[in-house]
Amino acid sequence: MKNIPLKKNIVILISGEGSNLQALINAQKAGKIRGKICGVFSNQLNAYGLERAKQAKIPIQILEAKTQPDHIEFDLNLIQKIDSYQPDLIALAGYMRILTPTFVQHYKGKILNIHPSLLPKYPGLHTHQRVLANGDKEHGSSVHFVTEKLDGGPVILQSRISVFPDDSEKTLMERIKVQEHHIYPKVVDWFMQGRLEMRSGIAWLDGQPLTEKKDSTCVP
Repeated sequence: MKNIPLKKNIVILISGEGSNLQALINAQKAGKIRGKICGVFSNQLNAYGLERAKQAKIPIQILEAKTQPDHIEFDLNLIQKIDSYQPDLIALAGYMRILTPTFVQHYKGKILNIHPSLLPKYPGLHTHQRVLANGDKEHGSSVHFVTEKLDGGPVILQSRISVFPDDSEKTLMERIKVQEHHIYPKVVDWFMQGRLEMRSGIAWLDGQPLTEKKDSTCVP
């Protein structure tokens, strides 16, 4: 009898609505992610993403910062709880808390994030507002590995949209979300298949370094 490989485990961290979480759940159900979402963690008690996880019968955990104000102690507790799921990948999906170096080093090369800008442009918050204020003609999202530098890990895949004269923060966000829900599951599946890894601070796909940022239309 052939040995059937076990699905790899994915833990997702959220803070809010969880639309990217839902996209990952949908992709897993459709067989487009060769892995299992085994737990969803939130640092916000009322995050709607927790309801999405419950509806999908995925275990949830809530760790609020106010219960453990020391940042390092908080992340050590988070690590202990995440490790009980034996994760192969940590996927940040709107997790609005900066991770400590302790956390990042513990899961080095195993944390992905999706950020609503064309990194290295506009790390941090309020990306849509900054794009409009600077009169940019193009905007988008980036999936990247997480390192100790905020939104500074190697970029894996980007989606791009045009910025129109009548765009607002809301319209930019809505159009970018559509693209995010396409590219994030794709990258997570690459990792699950063993096609994607981080080596010496560089993202590698299919044995080739991603020295140039890939557009979502370029890579199968």
